[in-house]
Amino acid sequence: MVPLLADPLTTLAHGIGSQHDLPISPFYAFAGAFTALFVSFLALALLWSTSRFRGDRSGLALPAVLQRVADAPATRTALRGLGFALALAVLLHLLLGPDDPARNPAAGAVYVLFWVGLVPASLLLGPVWRLLNPLRTLHRLLSRARPRRGGGGPDRPLPDRLGQWPAAVGLFGFTWLELAAPDPASTTTLLIALAAYTTAQLLLAARFGERWFDDGDAFETYSALLARLSPLGRRSDGRLVLRNPFHGLDATPERPGLVATVCVLLGSTAYDGFSDHPSWINVLQTSPLGRTPTATLGILGSIALVATLYCLCAAATRFVSGPHPGPLTAFAHSLVPIALGYLVAHYFSLLVTEGPRTVSMALGTDNGPEPLSPLDPGALAALQVIAVVTGHVLGVVAAHDRSVRLFPPARAVAGQLPLFALMITYTVGGLGLLLN
Repeated sequence: MVPLLADPLTTLAHGIGSQHDLPISPFYAFAGAFTALFVSFLALALLWSTSRFRGDRSGLALPAVLQRVADAPATRTALRGLGFALALAVLLHLLLGPDDPARNPAAGAVYVLFWVGLVPASLLLGPVWRLLNPLRTLHRLLSRARPRRGGGGPDRPLPDRLGQWPAAVGLFGFTWLELAAPDPASTTTLLIALAAYTTAQLLLAARFGERWFDDGDAFETYSALLARLSPLGRRSDGRLVLRNPFHGLDATPERPGLVATVCVLLGSTAYDGFSDHPSWINVLQTSPLGRTPTATLGILGSIALVATLYCLCAAATRFVSGPHPGPLTAFAHSLVPIALGYLVAHYFSLLVTEGPRTVSMALGTDNGPEPLSPLDPGALAALQVIAVVTGHVLGVVAAHDRSVRLFPPARAVAGQLPLFALMITYTVGGLGLLLN
């Protein structure tokens, strides 16, 4: 059965509907996945002996006129204004609209157009949320309005060890809100969550300056990570370029908290995949802890499992290939395409069906027929399997290129065996959730 989007409250609160019994043979799905991974690993081991990705040093420069338009103050101001206006519209719907997701577009705007829509937007256009982020705009307005004492000193420096840990915590908070919170699509819940997040972000930005949002805002980090696979990017000299997405992925900064951020994305999406299984629903309904604490433990358990497997793999790689100063972060970028594959597999149908419904509601024209997926059940199942498998193959390629750069040739391939085993494990888990 393909995702069925019947009750908007259930759909928006849980991401996608039931995905069990997809019309595709599990044997062929697993056989195809293993073949793709094994062939890619073997081909890379035989034919790819030196690193080919050059990070932010690569790319074909776009025409200067496009660069000027993209970097023009008027363009940046217009985008900031657009983001602020859209955020204000959502806030007004939350404050003045009915507390019913079937008649109020606010929940769909947050959980579908924003959370899911950031995926294709970041892939096509780069880290767009940095330009649209209304919290940046609000911080600038408050900074201009706030009198500075004694001429205003410099902002406090951000501790290097902080890295992307705030973003990992923020992403966990959002996924908890979506998947575990009581009544996550209600206007009251969303208002409380948005008020708490906005207050925390503005207070921290007031302390550390606008650069806080680069790593401290969960959604800027989320958009920037996905944008690593965008064909549009910036070279180290600041030029806007067209590039091989692998070069952008290779330029992912090895920051503290990077592994945690990616594992939150992977683990929370995995939990979303199995949380509608009848056995887990029965656990939620019968748990003496109650639904929300049990769901919270489920999300934490999924994230912990993903992180533990990756940490064990990093330790095994270091044992096989020799010491490395950053074995955890060195290969964390290879998890980004895997996370992207899971996001596409789990949320594509939600975006193309509930997205138009939300826009129609916001425009006051929600009187048309029920939106339907553009793909039939077989095509949708094939897309989901292809997305998961492709994400893992891209991860294998990214990990191999990094391995041959870091380790001697005699150990580079052997050092990838733990990573290859991890990719197989993640693939089995991902396909198992889809084809359960």
